[in-house]
Amino acid sequence: MSKAFMGVRLRKLREERGMNQAALARSLEISPSYLNQIEHNQRPLTVPVLLRLNAVFGLDVQLFSDSDEARLITDLRAALADQGADAALAEIKELAANMPEIARTIIDMQRRLRDTAERADLLAGRLTTDGSATPAAFEAVRDWFYDRRNYIDDLDRAAEATGTALPLGRMTPGLIDRLAGRHGIRIATDPEGTSLRQFDPGTRILRLAAHLNPGQQAYQIATQLAFLEQGDAIDRMAQESALPPEAQTLLRIGLANYFAGALILPYTSFLEVAERTGYDIDLIASRFGVGFETTCHRLSTLQRPEARGVPFFFIRVDRAGNISKRQSATDFHFSRMGGSCPLWNIYEAFARPGEILRQIAQMPDGSSYLWIARMVTHGRGGFGAPVKTFAVALGCDLAHATRLVYARGLDLRNPGLATRIGPGCKLCERRACPQRAFPMVGRPLAVSVAEAQFAPYSSKGEPIA
Repeated sequence: MSKAFMGVRLRKLREERGMNQAALARSLEISPSYLNQIEHNQRPLTVPVLLRLNAVFGLDVQLFSDSDEARLITDLRAALADQGADAALAEIKELAANMPEIARTIIDMQRRLRDTAERADLLAGRLTTDGSATPAAFEAVRDWFYDRRNYIDDLDRAAEATGTALPLGRMTPGLIDRLAGRHGIRIATDPEGTSLRQFDPGTRILRLAAHLNPGQQAYQIATQLAFLEQGDAIDRMAQESALPPEAQTLLRIGLANYFAGALILPYTSFLEVAERTGYDIDLIASRFGVGFETTCHRLSTLQRPEARGVPFFFIRVDRAGNISKRQSATDFHFSRMGGSCPLWNIYEAFARPGEILRQIAQMPDGSSYLWIARMVTHGRGGFGAPVKTFAVALGCDLAHATRLVYARGLDLRNPGLATRIGPGCKLCERRACPQRAFPMVGRPLAVSVAEAQFAPYSSKGEPIA
């Protein structure tokens, strides 16, 4: 724990269990006066007391971790700024640290208000929607996975048991046999390829797009198996999430996709290969017969308590900066408000197709990360056929960078090599940034955006003396 004053969280824990201070003090084998001082942040929550809490109540020590604070602070700051409130950073940090549930409530209220405003704008403009899920529903599902460090233990272990039981080197045929033998479902190809996967329960036929390669076929079959064999668990998780109905529908799809990824890339063997190769994405992808993006996505889920991999942040964007995938096992994230940072190497990947780009990046709060980015394409190919182009990035805290092959040759201890990025212009405190598009919310710039375009800045975004 980098911050040991967790009095409000401890007091909340005691109140949830209906205990007074004397009863909790007896359980922890400390004096009531000492406990009172901890609860009022006059004394720190020490490691021995934390271990005693774990022994007595079986608590996850993450309850008293501040690893979520960076993300919470940024989201809270954005929510308040969206309402024109220029709250002091010290006050925001205090609220995030000591009253995280209230902070999350404020963020959720602002998110709902923004979603309502967007709907009103659509109605005012007499626009119609196609009935698809709202952006708020997607954000709610992303937050649900984020709160669990992008690791779902029950589904991951069930998927691993299924995957390791299949014949070695025959994943797709093994899945086809399992689908037929256990569920009486046969596979057919759809020449038109209008849908990647379509199941007809009446005929017991699963139709797959004809252009899918064996690895993609395995993923689609595994997704269907998730609904067939883990449907009850998926429904239970969706219902217990307390998300709105449309978000629960998206969550079910997300959980089925999670199961599929964990099945074709079983946790134990995947982690062993990742560690042995220094997290070399191309080597891992070749070993398991999957693509670069699929490998990055799975690497962001390796947070099994007794066998953790490097905690990664995974993101996918298009050329316009639209974020279509965002998963995190770490506390890094960009603001939901106003786009991300153009100095981030994920955007440079579009100009250098086929290359894996490396970047040491530092956020305004001083936290530093190692980023790997590459452009990927989706599509059938062929002359005139449309192809989707994305850039994917995988990042980890600099403290874990030495475990990665991509850190070779980089001076990780030299802060001067780090590119100064930010959470997005509206929330970024770096006034002297050559890429600033507009001022930080509530804080006028010392110079105008037009003037900043001609100021002498270094490649790291700092003024040159």
